[in-house]
Amino acid sequence: MKIIKYPSREKWAEMLKRPVFDSAGLEQSVQAILNDVKQNGDAVIRKYALQFDKAELTEFAVTVKEFGIAEMECSAELKQALKQAKSNIEKFHLSQKEEVKIIETVPGVECWRKSVGIERVGLYIPGGSAPLFSTVLMLGVPAIIAGCNDVILCTPCDKDGKVNAAILVAAKLVGISKVYKIGGVQAIAAMAYGTQSISKVFKIFGPGNQYVTCAKQLVNKEGVAIDMPAGPSEVLVLADETCVPAFVAADLLSQAEHGSDSQVLLISDNEKVITDTLAEVQFQLRVLSRAGIAAKALENSRAILVKDKIEAIELVNEYAPEHLILACKDCETLAEKVINAGSVFIGNYSPESAGDYASGTNHTLPTNGFAKSYSGVSLDSFVRKITFQKLSKQGLEAIGKTVELMAASEGLDAHKNAVSIRLKRS
Repeated sequence: MKIIKYPSREKWAEMLKRPVFDSAGLEQSVQAILNDVKQNGDAVIRKYALQFDKAELTEFAVTVKEFGIAEMECSAELKQALKQAKSNIEKFHLSQKEEVKIIETVPGVECWRKSVGIERVGLYIPGGSAPLFSTVLMLGVPAIIAGCNDVILCTPCDKDGKVNAAILVAAKLVGISKVYKIGGVQAIAAMAYGTQSISKVFKIFGPGNQYVTCAKQLVNKEGVAIDMPAGPSEVLVLADETCVPAFVAADLLSQAEHGSDSQVLLISDNEKVITDTLAEVQFQLRVLSRAGIAAKALENSRAILVKDKIEAIELVNEYAPEHLILACKDCETLAEKVINAGSVFIGNYSPESAGDYASGTNHTLPTNGFAKSYSGVSLDSFVRKITFQKLSKQGLEAIGKTVELMAASEGLDAHKNAVSIRLKRS
C-alpha cells in the first residue's frame, strides 16, 4: 500500500481514483456476446459454456437430483450457518415492509401507495474462484419477501457441469428452484433477452467481474432494469489510536482478497496507526490462501495520513466507499456525519465480514463512487411502488378550480376539460 501524508485538497481527486481498465475494448467484446445470445439463444450459450467454463452442457437447469446431491455434500455446520444468516437477513428485510397508508389530502381526496413485487427477476451469483453462496441469501430473501412471482438464478458450473453445493443449498433454503448453470456475460444476456430455455426477466441483480458488470450496464441501456452499477469490491477504514491494528489489517485484507482489481483505503490522523497496521497487513498476508490476489489489490490501495477527523470524514464522503469501517473512539458521532457510503460498520468489533454474511444487512452495495447516488440492495429493490387516488364528488369540487387553472396555464385544454365536464354535471 502506498502511504500518502497530509495530501492537499487539490490532490484528492487523483489520490482517490479507482483502478481503471480499457472500458472501450471491454464493451466491444461484451456487446458481441450479448448480440450473439440475443440472436441465437441456447446454442451459443452452450458454445460459451465450453469456451469459458470448459463444460459441455446439454441442459442448463439444475435438476431435483442435483439439488439432493448438493444437500448431502454440504456439511451440517455450513447448513446451520446458512440458516442463521438467512434468519437475520430475513428479520432485517421484513422490517422494511411498508403498510398501506391512506392519506386524505383534502376532504374527499384519498391517496395511497402500494408495494408490488417485480414479477420476474434474475439473480446472478458468481461461482468461479470464490463461489458467493452468501449472495444467494442476500438477493433471494428479499425477492421472496417482496412477492416476486418468478425468480431465476444463474451461476457458472465447473467443467463437469456441477454447480457449487452451497449455492444450491442456499437457493433451496430461500425457495428458489429455477437455477441455471450459466455464467458470465452469456448469463446476463439470457436473463435480459430470454432464450429457448430461459425466460426473460424484468430486472437483474447480482455482483460479478468487470465483464458481468459491463454486460449489466449495456442491457440496462436497452431497457432491462438492474440493481445498480457495481464494480470491484472496496473498503475504507477510518482508524485512530483506539483501533486494534491487527483488526484493521484483517479488514483491509478481507476486501483485497476479493480480486486483484479491488481497492482498500486506510485513513488515520495517527501515523503510528498506519505503520502498525501496514506491518500487520504484511504479517497476515503471508498465510492467506488468496495472498497473490490480495497483494495485487494492495498495489491499487492507499494509506492516508490526515491532520484531523474533520478532514478524514470529508475524505470519506468524497470517496463514497462501498464499505466503511469506523474504528475510532468517537465512531458513533462520526457515523452521523457520513453521507456517502454503501454500508457503515461502527466500532472495533464490527468487521465488514459480518455484513457480508450474517448481521442482517445486505451486502450488495454500490461501488466506484456510486454510493453518492445509489443505495444498496434492499426490499425496495424488488418492488414497484404504485400510487392510487380516489376522489369523491366533494373531493373534485375541492381541488377542481386549482386543476383547471393550472392546466389552462400550461395550455393543456383537454386536461382542464376532464375536470370542467365533471364539475358542470355536479
